[in-house]
Amino acid sequence: MRRLFTEFVRIDRKCFQFINGRLHNRFLNFWLFYLTHLGGATFTIAASVLIWYFGSPSWSKSGAQAAVTLAVSHIPVAAAKKLYPRLRPYLALPGTRTFRNPLKDHSFPSGHTTAAFSLAIPLILGHPEWICLFLPLALIVGMSRIYLGLHYPSDVLAGAVIGTSVAAATVALWP
Repeated sequence: MRRLFTEFVRIDRKCFQFINGRLHNRFLNFWLFYLTHLGGATFTIAASVLIWYFGSPSWSKSGAQAAVTLAVSHIPVAAAKKLYPRLRPYLALPGTRTFRNPLKDHSFPSGHTTAAFSLAIPLILGHPEWICLFLPLALIVGMSRIYLGLHYPSDVLAGAVIGTSVAAATVALWP
C-alpha cells in the first residue's frame, strides 16, 4: 500500500511539473491568471446569488441550488485542509512557477476548483444546453490552479469531486 501511495505521489508531481513548467507561455500566463478568479469566493457567490435573484424561475432554482452547494461543499474542504495539511507546490517543489501574492494556507483540496464545480454543476443539470460553456470554465479553473503553482493535480481532482458530488446531491434532494 505504501508503494502504491509513493507511486501516486510521484505521478502527481510529474503531472504538476509538466503543467506548471512545460506549458508556460505568455498567452496562458495572461488568461489563466485572470480566469482562475472564476473559482474565487467573490465571483461564485455573486454569480449564484445574482442568478437566483434575477433569473427566470428555472435559472433562479439553479442559482439557489448553486448557492446552497457552495456553502455546503466548503465544509468538507475546510475539514480536509485541517486534517491533511499539505504544503502548496510552490513551497514544496523548487523551481515551481508562481505569480504574485500566492496563497499560503494548505493545498489539499482546491477550494477554487470546488467552488467552480459547485457553481457549474447545478447550472448544467438545470440547463444541459449550457454544458459547453460551464463545464470547460470549471475545468479551466482547475487547470489554472496547477498552472499557477498553487495546487497539485490531486488537489484539483479532489475539489472537482467534492463540488460535483455535493452539487449532484443538492439537486437530487431539492424539493
